[in-house]
Amino acid sequence: MKIINTISLQIILKRLLISLGVILFIRIGSFLPVPGINHTDLALYIQANPVAKSLVSTFSGDDTFVIGLFTLNIFPYINASILVQLVIAFSPSLSRLQKEGDLSARRSLNRLTRFITLIWAIIQSVSLGIYLKQILFDWNIQLLFEIVIWLTTGAMIVLWLSELITDYGLGNGASLLIYTNIVSSFPNLYKKIVFTNTENLTFFSVSIIILLIVASLFAIVLLQEGVRRIQLLSSKQLNQVDNKDSRLINTYIPLRLNQAGVMPIILTTTVLVLPSYINNLGILPVFDITTPAFLIFSKIFYWLAYFTLILLFSSFYSTIVLNPKDISDQLQKMAVTIPGTRTGVQTTFYLKKVMKRLTILGALMLALLATLPNLIEVTLNISSLNGLSTTSLLIMAGVLVDISREVDDIIYSNIYKKNY
Repeated sequence: MKIINTISLQIILKRLLISLGVILFIRIGSFLPVPGINHTDLALYIQANPVAKSLVSTFSGDDTFVIGLFTLNIFPYINASILVQLVIAFSPSLSRLQKEGDLSARRSLNRLTRFITLIWAIIQSVSLGIYLKQILFDWNIQLLFEIVIWLTTGAMIVLWLSELITDYGLGNGASLLIYTNIVSSFPNLYKKIVFTNTENLTFFSVSIIILLIVASLFAIVLLQEGVRRIQLLSSKQLNQVDNKDSRLINTYIPLRLNQAGVMPIILTTTVLVLPSYINNLGILPVFDITTPAFLIFSKIFYWLAYFTLILLFSSFYSTIVLNPKDISDQLQKMAVTIPGTRTGVQTTFYLKKVMKRLTILGALMLALLATLPNLIEVTLNISSLNGLSTTSLLIMAGVLVDISREVDDIIYSNIYKKNY
């Protein structure tokens, strides 16, 4: 056993070093300036313009005044993955390809995702390059072309490096890069919360915030790991034992409490940000948004819309991830039944009923967790807590759980190889 633990530790350490090395390389590349851009002019403009600062910090982080080689990071791939999942839900051919689950099908979907990642990286590079036109005095078409080439190349290199982490390192590459970006923003978030709320931060308010954060983490782990087990009974077991003997009924369908993950929050944020973009284009009529009544109404409307859309998107996306009809058909093909339920239509209705309850409960928990920072800001009169979002906590919890599972798999795999 000691030899097995030593071998497992060596494998885990090797994978960990690969992941840390790749992450460090990407972080350095994010601050490697793209050639041709006058970063002195860029830094002066960013410091004086909150919109530009917000745009750059979206990719590179707060207090960053450099457009780096890896500025786009893993975001084009994340956007492409979301788009592919949505397309699969409405495309019968791609849906069949995903259900096949063999190696060639996975390769086809991976090629499609990479191609969309390339297109998305080009779109984001062009958008960022055109935005820099109002900042850089020496801006021209040639510079725009160079920016697009550098940033797109950087995004595809990051995608390749993330796949290296997934294959040879510890953890999922894309998730680990997002996790790194979230963790790297915590020092600036801490300074922002402390310096902007000096008068309102008391021992009571800090204690309440810490208590709510700890409770949120417990709720997030429950949301990520909570499952409803539906017991299954095969025809072989049905012939061998009577219904009272449940010892052989050890197979089940694990229905997750939160099938949709963070997708409802991402889609909700996208929908609610659209009016702001349209307003910046000058399409919407201009209102007096400085009146206190309008500001209060807009906040209440935003929270209600945020809560409602998360509920709707959770219900919608859960049906995409897991279709009761498909599960029922698969069970019928394998000659497996749910105890007390007939195969076919009755099984489909039973699964729909269970999934509906789970989806409503999971969506309510997700919506409450997503609006919790806003509730804390209002009740305790503390600002800048939106940076500590539920999406970030969900991603962090998911990454840590995945890494712990991978470590367990390595240990058990070595035990199995030693014994068999």
